[in-house]
Amino acid sequence: MTNRRNFLKSSSLFGFGATAPQFLGRTAFAAPTADKKGAKDTILVVVQHTGGNDGLNTVIPYKNDEYFKLRPNIAIPKDQVKGIGKDLGFHPAFDAMARLYNDKSAVCVVQGVGYPNPSQSHFRSMDIWQAASTAETLTDGWIGKTLKASPGPAFHLAAGNESSPLALNGAPVRAPSVTSLEDFQLKMAAANGADKAAQKGVITDVAKSPMSPGSPNNLLDFVARTQMNTYASSDKLAAIGKNYQPKVPYPATPFANRLKLAAQLIDAGLGARVFYVSQDGFDTHAGQGGAVGAHANLLQTIGDGISAFYRDLAERGHKDRLCIMTFSEFGRRGYENGSKGTDHGSGAPMFLVGGKVKNGVIGDHPSLTKMETGNLIHSIDFRRVYAAVLDHWLGIDSKTVLGGKFEPAEVFSL
Repeated sequence: MTNRRNFLKSSSLFGFGATAPQFLGRTAFAAPTADKKGAKDTILVVVQHTGGNDGLNTVIPYKNDEYFKLRPNIAIPKDQVKGIGKDLGFHPAFDAMARLYNDKSAVCVVQGVGYPNPSQSHFRSMDIWQAASTAETLTDGWIGKTLKASPGPAFHLAAGNESSPLALNGAPVRAPSVTSLEDFQLKMAAANGADKAAQKGVITDVAKSPMSPGSPNNLLDFVARTQMNTYASSDKLAAIGKNYQPKVPYPATPFANRLKLAAQLIDAGLGARVFYVSQDGFDTHAGQGGAVGAHANLLQTIGDGISAFYRDLAERGHKDRLCIMTFSEFGRRGYENGSKGTDHGSGAPMFLVGGKVKNGVIGDHPSLTKMETGNLIHSIDFRRVYAAVLDHWLGIDSKTVLGGKFEPAEVFSL
């Protein structure tokens, strides 16, 4: 009795974080049970471009003379654009995405995405995208509401001490912010390996011993058994990292490493259906660059990372289960500013990548002659893309999440 009491004092049930035993015990190794078509086993990976990605230098109308007039210093030369048809092309640093697109199987470009009366504030606009609402007060995120409608595990793959996004607020079980598989290791207070082995032995002995009804130690036994289940989950998660060998090489970037972590968790069959990852740095007011420079580096980071992640999982048989969706809180203005950068704008593209997305371009490129105070005018409400992901991919009634009816954009080939 004394040994068990001392063990439970020195060994933390919360080594995974405040919700991890509950998270792992209830859902981590359970298969999805959604019964709507397209819902079972489908996976959504949300990629956030933080800061406002310049959509006009990402998907480029390179045969439009107005583009070069608006951007005398940062326009991408025609001969460097990666053509994708319809007089459009990708930035040369987005070459990996262009190759996926031209494979005719993996990339959907949704043009001119935004929302009415767009905010130019990073914080307000990001909140609107993450909550899928323009209400004045926003507390729950669209993914949190999704997980409430169809409970299941989700992961925020964090960069350092990055806080969990509003998008995940409102979920019935908090999605953990994870930087590596080591975040899931069981934490014990033992000073050395021998003591840790002894502590584990105490748990094992308790877990194997029968409990007598009405015993005063029932609660203690229950806690120790819970600890043992958590330890077993920890062992399984640790083994994922040791045994995983990517089918294709990943770039040596923190962003790609977070996607590789997502690939490990997906391939392990933990039952998680939603993953969230972000890349900062897109607020390019000055020194944005053209074919090379700050924005080019960001696009290469995103494009190379997503391409490696998709191809790795495709070779593992997950291609038709996977949908990667990118977004940014807003685009940039059509014309460059005096600092050879671009200011906050609107009407930017979204990308979806996966075996079941409709390869091609959805919608027309925003006009470069009819703008509002230099902003590209959006033509597709971003909630139409969310509606497609909810209704057609995750199998969840989009009205319950979005608070109204939005016609799903035709982004899937199902």
